[in-house]
Amino acid sequence: QVQLVESGGGLVQPGGSLRLSCAASGTIFSRFPWGWYRQAPGKQRELVASITNDGRTNFVDSVKGRFTISRDNAKNTVSLQMNSLKPEDTAVYYCNTDGPAFPWGQGTQVTVSS
Repeated sequence: QVQLVESGGGLVQPGGSLRLSCAASGTIFSRFPWGWYRQAPGKQRELVASITNDGRTNFVDSVKGRFTISRDNAKNTVSLQMNSLKPEDTAVYYCNTDGPAFPWGQGTQVTVSS
């Protein structure tokens, strides 16, 4: 049974930074491309960053240059470093494979507000 556990969210002022982490268990982590998704109130969940098995990354335009994604196959974790945060980044953030294949975790709330 695959479990995804996200952590690292919180309340941060505009311009601040947060680092999110996701631990995946019950799967062969290294086989998959992984992504970070977010869902803001009243909006659909969107993929904001992804990383392939060999480390190639891709980002939605709204976060390019501000977010970075990384993975540690030895630890079965994928991380999202978020810098220069904006109020419009406020959302619940989730990890899953790129092309979500597993049940969603609980997510981690990111709130950007002064």
